[in-house]
Amino acid sequence: QVQLVESGGGLVQTGGSLRVSCAASGLPFSLYDMGWFRQAPGKEREFVAAIKRSGAETYYTDFVKGRFTISRDNAKNTVYLQMNSLKPEDTAVYYCAAHIGTVVRGLGSVDEYRYWGQGTQVTVSS
Repeated sequence: QVQLVESGGGLVQTGGSLRVSCAASGLPFSLYDMGWFRQAPGKEREFVAAIKRSGAETYYTDFVKGRFTISRDNAKNTVYLQMNSLKPEDTAVYYCAAHIGTVVRGLGSVDEYRYWGQGTQVTVSS
């Protein structure tokens, strides 16, 4: 049974930092590209960052470039999202997701991912 379990969310002040983690089990983690998405109340789920299975390539949406860093530890079956200089507009539930095989729509598309975690809440106070 595949499980993606996020952790590390919480409440932080504007300008603060958080690191969220996603621990994977039940799949060959090193074969999967991994992504982070987020969803704020009343909004669609949106792409944040992705990392190829080797960790050699990373991708970010424009509004987090320079502030967020995605990384992975294949030995620990875990992907991380380090979030710095947080803003109130970063408040959302953050989800990790796993993709395997040929990329068709791009790693920024929710449709590309086979497995999803349950999410972890990140709240940035102003």
